[in-house]
Amino acid sequence: MRETPEELAELQALLDSSLSRSTSHLRSIVGTERTLNAEQLTRVLTGMCTLALATVTAKGEPRISGVDGHFLHGRWHFGTARDAAKARHLAARPAVSAAHMRGEDLGVFTHGTVEVLNPRGGEPAADWPDLLSYLKDFYGDEAFDWDDEVVYYRLRPHWMTVYAPDAAKLAAAGPA
Repeated sequence: MRETPEELAELQALLDSSLSRSTSHLRSIVGTERTLNAEQLTRVLTGMCTLALATVTAKGEPRISGVDGHFLHGRWHFGTARDAAKARHLAARPAVSAAHMRGEDLGVFTHGTVEVLNPRGGEPAADWPDLLSYLKDFYGDEAFDWDDEVVYYRLRPHWMTVYAPDAAKLAAAGPA
C-alpha cells in the first residue's frame, strides 16, 4: 500500500460520494455490504491490474482496449505506445472510463479524465521520477525506451465504485 492517510481519505470520500450519487439500481447491487472501503481497495489492487479502458474517437464512436493498470496513491496509472490510437484519442478527448474485473468477485468502475505524466518534449509530472522508478522495477529497466516509446497517464476520477460481494473471500485470495 503506497497511499498516504490523506490519499486514503480522498479515495474514501470519492467512493462514498460516487455511490451516493449513483442510481437506486446500482446502489441496490453494490450497497454498503457489497463494496470495499479505501484501505481494503488499496490492499487488493496491487501490482498490475488489467483494465478495460474506454475512449472515444473523433466521430464519437466508443473504443475499448486493455491496458496494464497500476493503482498507486489512490489513482489508476497506465501506459500505451505513443503512436497508439488510444494515445491520439486521449490527447484530443481525455475523458475515459475504466473497469477492472475479477470474475464475479471484484469490479472496480471509474470515470474521469487523464493527464499525461511524461509528455514528449514537455515537462513531466512532478511525481514522474518516482512512478518511473516503480514502473522500471515492475517491467525492467530495459523494457521500453521510456522517453520516446511509451506515454503514461494518471486517471483523475470524478466517479468510482467497487463491487465486492465477499470482502473476506477477496482478502483471503490476496493481491492480484
